[in-house]
Amino acid sequence: MKKSFILVIALLGLSLTAVAQPKAIGLRGGPFEQEISYEHWFTIFDNDYDFLEGELGVYGGNGFKATAMYNFTFAQPALTDRGEWGLYAGPGVMLGYGSWKTKEVRDNVETTKSGSSPFLGAAFQLGMEYTFWFPLQLSVDFRPAFLIPMKVNSRWYGFAFSARYAF
Repeated sequence: MKKSFILVIALLGLSLTAVAQPKAIGLRGGPFEQEISYEHWFTIFDNDYDFLEGELGVYGGNGFKATAMYNFTFAQPALTDRGEWGLYAGPGVMLGYGSWKTKEVRDNVETTKSGSSPFLGAAFQLGMEYTFWFPLQLSVDFRPAFLIPMKVNSRWYGFAFSARYAF
């Protein structure tokens, strides 16, 4: 009974801590990807501004993907009186499904092969965000990725703009 009570108190404390952390939900998009985005900030390594970022969306106009990123906020310049700036970077993973086309030229004859396949990738993100004094967050980022297999029709890098509701 005593162990159950301690377990319930510990779980309640953890859930209250998770609820108290800032979050944001919105859209992230660029020329080759459009996604629904979610961010969750937490404290680790004595930095209150690290955050997990998860996205679901279309990729290259011909597939879909899920992305998970861990971002470290390495600077928060005080450029304005109101709101908060943040510069962040971090690693992540991608998982998805996309189509591909390859062209071969043999004996002056060009052939095109196409298909579709699942892919897995490692990514890195570098970005800048601004959270207004009201619940709006805008950010821009650069995200290169290494996809396996590389046949998937899309660029290995991308710039994106995000608009999120911060709560």
